[in-house]
Amino acid sequence: MNRLKEAFETRTKSLLMTFTVAGDPDFETSLEIIKALENGGADIIELGLPFSDPVADGPVIQQADQRALASGMNTDRFFDLVREVRKSSDIPLVVLTYTNLILQRDINTFYQDAADAGIDAVVVADLPYEEAGPYITAAETAGVAPVMMVSTTTSPERLSKILTVKSGFIYLVAALGVTGMRQKTDPVAQKLLADLKNRTDIPIAPGFGISDREQVREWTDAGADAVIVGSALVREIEDSLVKPDTLIPRITAFVQSLK
Repeated sequence: MNRLKEAFETRTKSLLMTFTVAGDPDFETSLEIIKALENGGADIIELGLPFSDPVADGPVIQQADQRALASGMNTDRFFDLVREVRKSSDIPLVVLTYTNLILQRDINTFYQDAADAGIDAVVVADLPYEEAGPYITAAETAGVAPVMMVSTTTSPERLSKILTVKSGFIYLVAALGVTGMRQKTDPVAQKLLADLKNRTDIPIAPGFGISDREQVREWTDAGADAVIVGSALVREIEDSLVKPDTLIPRITAFVQSLK
């Protein structure tokens, strides 16, 4: 069974999905960070595949992408990193990426390489549903779960079509705009979560703007199957760069604080 599917089917409470940019600040440190995320209590780890023009991401993740790219991260090295993680971990791994990087490798090749490396699901941040057909087919052929994104601006017609996809989970954009920390939870997005829960059995995972335990709890109480924390965690990494010895304990403690 796909590790992600098993995690959702056997869960007894909302899962915590943590995000980090693969290769930030460098390959070896990124491996240590991924271990710290799991040791801290992450149930699922989402890995950003660094891209030079990440249009869905705010400044914090953009800078992490730049650090990773500057250290030599690319798609081949990304799959190397995933294979290294898989030597010691069965935690579900999700990759967040952009169409350009998939097209550069060829759609079918990318998804097969992702599956072979140990990726369980792929989120493509700039892929509209209307153009997703070849990506969904390639994912399903390789045994990787495609993940579709919805937001409060998704029309009812598009939403109905998106919910027909046999997705690993639905990525609910919890705050409009780019990724980044927000002070408050959007009640309209929480209403969308309730609507989705009434319409589909596919797990729902809100992300964007969720940065602390209180916000995680609000989404958990609202019925989210998983809650995604990204920019706040990447900021912890960035702030630790001046004191590298504190990085891993700080990351572990931050993840523990979210549970």
